[in-house]
Amino acid sequence: MSSFPPNLYVHFPFCRRKCSYCALYSRAVEVKSESVKCKTKEYVDEIVNHLHSTLYTLTSNFKTIYFGGGSPALCDIRPIFAALSPYIDESTEFTVELHPEDVTREKLSELKAGGVNRISMGLQSLDDKTLKAMNRGYDAEYAAEKFALVKEYFENAGVDLIVGFPGDPCEGYEKLASWGLKHCSVYSLQNERNLKNVPDDDFILDKIREVDAALGAFGLERYEISNYAAKGYECRHNFAVWRGEDYLGIGEGAFGRVGRTRTSFGKTETVSEDDDFKERRLFRLRTREGLDTSGRSDWAKTMDKFVSEGLASKAESVYRLNRRGYEVVDSILAELI
Repeated sequence: MSSFPPNLYVHFPFCRRKCSYCALYSRAVEVKSESVKCKTKEYVDEIVNHLHSTLYTLTSNFKTIYFGGGSPALCDIRPIFAALSPYIDESTEFTVELHPEDVTREKLSELKAGGVNRISMGLQSLDDKTLKAMNRGYDAEYAAEKFALVKEYFENAGVDLIVGFPGDPCEGYEKLASWGLKHCSVYSLQNERNLKNVPDDDFILDKIREVDAALGAFGLERYEISNYAAKGYECRHNFAVWRGEDYLGIGEGAFGRVGRTRTSFGKTETVSEDDDFKERRLFRLRTREGLDTSGRSDWAKTMDKFVSEGLASKAESVYRLNRRGYEVVDSILAELI
């Protein structure tokens, strides 16, 4: 029996509407349309068939499963739960992303019954005008009510935020203290849709520092450049990716890594041993665990320079970025690569 990746990512491309900032792979659909229901059923059937054709090689249960999108809840994903049920146990971290409009008691009960134990809700902003400009379809009060409902069913729940959307004051994060967050992802706007009046880098960095302080004040610690969590609630799936573990990607917009094979959007490529090694090791620098440079004197020499510049610390062969280092991590990684 062959080995099988211990981590699974399943992508669902369907959305109620396209957000104004989003350049990710997704497509807007009329939720109540019968033709859409047929398309989502066909999509789920394809996922199930893919799982059935590959899961026989699984030698142990999944460590992590992550359903992302898009909006997974726009599909009837119960057949996927049935296909996965023999391969999960209480130790499996099973995450599903939810749009606030997905949150109903019926849907939350369905997810819990399917083995889901972690929810990531797309909040994006606490400012009503910004949410409208983003085309999110709700206001901050609605989002707060929906997250409170999520917490009735799932202790392990968090939200996503975007910093740098034009006109967003990026304020009021202290309000999140009452939400009971266990996790928060904070992303700077990637202006891939050429939005106008995007704030400059200095503004964005200042706001991220404010978010950092606000989240830290109620117990969420930064464990990766864009992610904060209460102790013990770090996203194990994402950590697995940053640590260089293999993961199977299924679905139209999914990426996967198995050995030296990379999959994305139905395409497959094989990377060199050197590129594979770099990918699996270097991105640990994004996390608080840091980069172990054992066996790579060239990396150690480069990192020593960044330590001297006040961007990182060193403990034996392990280097960890500080806050300023996180702000210029792309440049640091470019030198290492």
